[in-house]
Amino acid sequence: MTRAYSLLSGLSRQALAVNATLRKPVRQVGVGALVLGGVFLAGCADDASGPSRSTATEAKPVAAHKVGVLLPLSGPNAALGRELLAGAQLALTQTAASPTDQAHLVVDVHDTAAGAGAAANAAVQAGDGILLGPLTSGETSAAAPTAVAAGVPMLAFTSDVGQARSGVWVMGITPEDQVQALVEQARREGRQHFAALLPDNPLGRAMGGGLQAACHDQGLPAPDIIYHTGTATSIAESLRQLSAYESRAAAARQATSIAGEGGAAKAEELPSDLAAALGGSGASPQPASTAGATAQAPAQSAALGKPPFDALLLGDTGLNLKTIMTALADTQVAAPAVRIMGPGLWAPFSSKLGNIRGAWYAAPDPAFRQTFVSRFVARNQHAPKPLADLSYDAASVARAAAQGTDTGFQRDVLTRHSGFPGVDGRFYLLPDGRVRRALAIFEVQGAGVPARILALAPVSG
Repeated sequence: MTRAYSLLSGLSRQALAVNATLRKPVRQVGVGALVLGGVFLAGCADDASGPSRSTATEAKPVAAHKVGVLLPLSGPNAALGRELLAGAQLALTQTAASPTDQAHLVVDVHDTAAGAGAAANAAVQAGDGILLGPLTSGETSAAAPTAVAAGVPMLAFTSDVGQARSGVWVMGITPEDQVQALVEQARREGRQHFAALLPDNPLGRAMGGGLQAACHDQGLPAPDIIYHTGTATSIAESLRQLSAYESRAAAARQATSIAGEGGAAKAEELPSDLAAALGGSGASPQPASTAGATAQAPAQSAALGKPPFDALLLGDTGLNLKTIMTALADTQVAAPAVRIMGPGLWAPFSSKLGNIRGAWYAAPDPAFRQTFVSRFVARNQHAPKPLADLSYDAASVARAAAQGTDTGFQRDVLTRHSGFPGVDGRFYLLPDGRVRRALAIFEVQGAGVPARILALAPVSG
């Protein structure tokens, strides 16, 4: 299904009546759905793309500024597709900032429910000069070959960085982007040795890959990474191995034993007058119940040395995170010796993470989003889902690339050094298809207090 219509900057709502049926109210989702949301988009509804395979299709000459939008407008993801379409419409119809900021945009909407590859083919055949979407990782994989072969830029809404390549940008806030921001901030704090205890699932693997890349990019030693299976035993054993618990405990026992022997020697060498006052034996009496207790004291009663890392990345939430907190206490891995870091998925419940007070996570600053939310509500009569942020940002890029030319889109504008002002902060499209976002670093306060913004993470690419 394809719908095409013309949009001018500042166009009235009535001109969009053709899409009125697409803007039905949907349930609002918390900000955590945007942070790392692409991990779910990487898998959800990939079957909606169908079994069709895309084949390269020769693009027709581009007419005016045709923006192809690839979204599910029918089927199980139709509500989400309509929400993202509304976000794109808002960006493409906003009032011009200046008399020169006028672009004749023709929006060509293609339903991906019957197959993202077929939708991409239809867009290329129609002469669309830039593609916004599709939604999931699987759909992006099916649609990208057609776009790349035709030389048509694609701004996909997945957060699967594995789909990024020259000409195909991943607009979602990726685990890799969050980890890059955390490592950069930790490095500025003086942290040099990174490790990670991560779940053995797509999110954990993405965070692990991001940590390896971040350490390499920033000239740091390769990190130690262990993936656990989710059981309490796996988590405990993995953290003991990662933190070198056995050798630290042995060193603590040895130090305690030496200290005990030194105390006994000193007792035997008491001055004669003091020894006589204590009973004339020359040694301090020691109750039988405590004799040898120092030498046999468990490692937990002694302060262990620092683990072989000064920053630890975690990727769990829920019950597994609670289990990890217990393991951290048992192995004496804690601040200030170690900076704990985690995913932006911690944002919705950060006030309950008192056991790891001082931990960091990277996420958008919600203050940036307020203007977009107000404008979206005024037009659509409901608050936007976080994923609508991505379609608005992508459409803003298309609009910027259309300026200064009568037809087509200026491809060099896409990767301009100044980037673009996004819903959740400034973002930058890199030549290799990655997208870097100016995320904020949040510090956990716990005790019912929301996390505080520590800094705006520098953007590296």
